[in-house]
Amino acid sequence: MPLRVGTRASQLAKAQAVKVCTLLEDLGVETELVFISTAGDEQTGVPLHEIGGQGVFVRALDDALEQNKIDLAVHSMKDIPAERPSGLVTSAILARDSPCDYIVTDQGLDEITTIGTSSTRRTAQCRRHLPWAEIKPLRGNVNTRLSKLQRGEYDAIMLAKAGLERLSMNLDGYQLDPRVHVPSPNQGTIAVVSRTDPDVTDIVSKIDDPGTRMDTMLERRVMEMIGGGCFTPLGIYCKDRVMIAEVLSLEGDRNYRLERLVSDRDDAGRFGLEVREKAGDLIREAYERLGITHG
Repeated sequence: MPLRVGTRASQLAKAQAVKVCTLLEDLGVETELVFISTAGDEQTGVPLHEIGGQGVFVRALDDALEQNKIDLAVHSMKDIPAERPSGLVTSAILARDSPCDYIVTDQGLDEITTIGTSSTRRTAQCRRHLPWAEIKPLRGNVNTRLSKLQRGEYDAIMLAKAGLERLSMNLDGYQLDPRVHVPSPNQGTIAVVSRTDPDVTDIVSKIDDPGTRMDTMLERRVMEMIGGGCFTPLGIYCKDRVMIAEVLSLEGDRNYRLERLVSDRDDAGRFGLEVREKAGDLIREAYERLGITHG
């Protein structure tokens, strides 16, 4: 029987799932796609933090795995929250695509007056680096966002460069340096989640990229120790174990940044604790401003 590969139905999510299926089929493994609707897809008119935050794109797929409706779930790894259900495992992490943010626009940076994004991180970074531009909320899939840009609702919108690459879109705009505009942890990475079933994990592990797994799992360890999720303007990026983490105020006018080489998961944990201690006021402030309880 083919492996049932669960995915959201958006064009980008489907492209990511097809990539996983192609890699598996190259190994002689038969697959079939199963489309699952999530709360994040159904409620596009409100910010993510108002409908449950980072996990809203993941929970329905987790449920489908636990109910044995699918064998694998394909995610943008940055959407997977730190706390995971028991019995589920990240059985493969694909080689990382671009981690960069991308400003889609046909204007010069100094000509932009409105930028569309609903990410607190991107909002804060834009307010710091492009303070003359108004930041307006923007959610929906890539095509929805691009159609709003084309209708003139925004001068520019912010997207992940990896998503554009996966959709084979070559658009005018500006690729941002991830060492300056520090991306969300795991941005640019596709993860495959399954039940802890050796018959499945032994197969799927063959498409795992060890270098990407190391960097992204170190990023996740830092994320776990800092806390904050998608509510705090927080960027975390690791390449070849060189870790950068940055916490910003919602206005982007204050920040704490730490950068150094981390040796392993324990060291990444210490790195995260240091950031949490030094940036604690910024994290608490973001939660209070957004009206969210922070433990």
